[in-house]
Amino acid sequence: MDFIIKENEIYYIDEKGEKAAEVTFPNLDTNTVDINHTFVSPSLRGTGMAGKLMQTAAEEISRQGKKAVLTCSYARGWFERHEEFQHIIQKSGDRYNGQ
Repeated sequence: MDFIIKENEIYYIDEKGEKAAEVTFPNLDTNTVDINHTFVSPSLRGTGMAGKLMQTAAEEISRQGKKAVLTCSYARGWFERHEEFQHIIQKSGDRYNGQ
């Protein structure tokens, strides 16, 4: 399964050429993104697609040296279960340039 990685989005195109899954993380400033949306089409639910997307996003955000604010409810739950990516979460006491 190959994901398409863009600056603020990672997605999967199905065999019909349609976007079947995505996670978006727009910039809040030059060092911080907001993981704000996760979508998986009904045909892919239960396959672990959302978790694979989130892991790919976490790896990409970490690779870029950025921090993430988690406004997507799925992202919040996923990060609670994945201690290995806690280093990219923007802590509530920290401030990003946009505040």
